[in-house]
Amino acid sequence: MQGRKPSPTVLKLITGNPGKRALPANEPQLKAIRPKAPRHLSQSAKKQWQVVARQLADAKVLTALDTHALALYCEAYERYQQANEQIRKFGVVVKAPSGFPVQSPFLAIANKALEQMTKLMTEFGMTPSSRTRVSTAGNADEDPMEAFLRSRT
Repeated sequence: MQGRKPSPTVLKLITGNPGKRALPANEPQLKAIRPKAPRHLSQSAKKQWQVVARQLADAKVLTALDTHALALYCEAYERYQQANEQIRKFGVVVKAPSGFPVQSPFLAIANKALEQMTKLMTEFGMTPSSRTRVSTAGNADEDPMEAFLRSRT
């Protein structure tokens, strides 16, 4: 998807809906939680889950629907670590069977994992610039307009 990411409805309400476009009628309101790591994650990915899930839950960004995306991030993180370990061990350039120097295949794996991690980090607001485009899940039972009006007093 190209262009600017859509603003959350809550933010549009707070700012007075500057675009004057119709607001979604049935936008899901999800409660922020700290889910347990999925069983299928590797040990290293589970360790990363514990660190990142705690931070995202404290920021009220993580919901139950986000567990799959966070699991993908954690597995990409582990894949990057494994590939980077092999790069440190064998170097960025290795000898091909023909004897000529070639780029290490682990470099391509590490780069792909970094690309996947960066995309998922952006979705969760884990980079400085993407943090400005992420809203918290907040309290699903609370009316956004009531929260806004209460904050103005």
